[in-house]
Amino acid sequence: MFKSNLTKWTISLVVVALIIAVGVTLNTDNPTFTPQTAIGQTSNSFNQDFEYLERANRAFIEVVNRAKPAVVQITTTRLVSTSRPQRPFDFFGDDDLFEFWFGPRERRDSDEREEDKREVEGLGSGVIVNEAGYILTNNHVIEDAEGIVVVLPNGREYQADVVGKDASRRGTDLAVLKIDGKGLHALPLGDSEELQIGEWVIAIGSPFGLAQTVTRGMVSAKGRSINDIRIVRYADFIQTDAAINRGNSGGALINIRGELIGINTAIATGGGFSQGNAGVGFAIPINLAKRIMTQLIEKGEVERGWLGVTLQPIDYDLAEKLKLDEPRGALITQALKGRPAEKAGIRRGDVIIEFDKVVIRDSNHLMHAVAAAGVGKTVEVKVIRAGKEKVLKVKLGKLTEEELTRFAGRPGRFVPDEDDTEAFAGIHVQGLTDELAAKYGYEGENGVIVTAVERRSAAARAQIGVGTLIQEIEGLEISNLKDYREHTRAVKDKSKILLYVRQPNRGAAYITLENPSN
Repeated sequence: MFKSNLTKWTISLVVVALIIAVGVTLNTDNPTFTPQTAIGQTSNSFNQDFEYLERANRAFIEVVNRAKPAVVQITTTRLVSTSRPQRPFDFFGDDDLFEFWFGPRERRDSDEREEDKREVEGLGSGVIVNEAGYILTNNHVIEDAEGIVVVLPNGREYQADVVGKDASRRGTDLAVLKIDGKGLHALPLGDSEELQIGEWVIAIGSPFGLAQTVTRGMVSAKGRSINDIRIVRYADFIQTDAAINRGNSGGALINIRGELIGINTAIATGGGFSQGNAGVGFAIPINLAKRIMTQLIEKGEVERGWLGVTLQPIDYDLAEKLKLDEPRGALITQALKGRPAEKAGIRRGDVIIEFDKVVIRDSNHLMHAVAAAGVGKTVEVKVIRAGKEKVLKVKLGKLTEEELTRFAGRPGRFVPDEDDTEAFAGIHVQGLTDELAAKYGYEGENGVIVTAVERRSAAARAQIGVGTLIQEIEGLEISNLKDYREHTRAVKDKSKILLYVRQPNRGAAYITLENPSN
């Protein structure tokens, strides 16, 4: 009897242990075991969310499959100069020591010792944007190439012709290629103006030669300027964390509708030995790329509107001095004589807050707006002058290399003379001579020139350097040393002082200077 009860208890304990171990329940009405699965334990809301994820996943796959046939690999060949590889023991050079130990060496003609030309290959990406065979890519992908081959995703290869290019430092780093092919897939073009920060995007290209590589991320920022990324003059980059690496240049950045919204162009690496993706990539907005592409196809070159001014960003200190409610608009530091802005009455010190009915965020925004407006167009420009708004009409000119070169700063080494005045806020100055004016490009200008800047001074913190020409203090013109001394005494009680200066390396600028004597 005891043994029988013990056996029953033993069996019961085993059953309970199995229930706990395998996760089952016993239905008393219907004595069967029911397994407990992960799905069985989930709620209806979880199942619905899971279905949404499944649909989103399928949508991404569909978008990528539609876009990939339009993204191509670009291979280039270039001839580059290279020194001949050294022969064994060539570290002896022409010294007789080699012949002493090893006997007479092989002699070569001088022409043979000159640099050779060798062929190297480059890899990049491109996007077919028209079924007629037009391809958008980066200029740096095809620059100086002797031959360009476009490889489609199906392996077909085509020789490509360069329709036009917008060189990087002076332009957007875009290029347009053309291939003669049939049945080509083209990506539809989106609207990069409608792009939102945080929006999902997909990058497709050929990083490290790995064609048709797909990465996903989001829009991290818009309107990244040349002040943020010093590689091109006109770009207004989209920033993304979608992985972009070497070889992605010229590839596609698309939205979740499968529309092309950017041309991948550059990456910010982690520094040091790192040359790979750090989650910071940049793409040229497609709206800008469309304008450039149209001009390159129709004219073979890009024409940009020009005001004939030099600009400066406005920080909080300048906004306070200019009586602005916040940093906004673009500050004119020079209205070049005889150029469109000066003819229309725009002056240095004006702040442009609207251009052609568009509210201007900053100097970079104005630069892009003017360039895109077109040559010869007459536009309304709203400025703030001495705290009051004024509307002027300007007929835009054409930006040329000659104009850019003509008004570039001319740096030089400065040697002060004996007419050096005492320091103010760490600045030592002297009168402007004809010789110094010619040397620095200050012909026809008035002011005093900086001869020295004391270390750790207010002037040093404001990045005033030797050779800077000071032309205004708090809006009062400086013609000579007498004016300078009088005006510095007049502002001795101000905590911050506004200077207008010309700098040999950086052009004209307004500078706010802390007054240490206050």
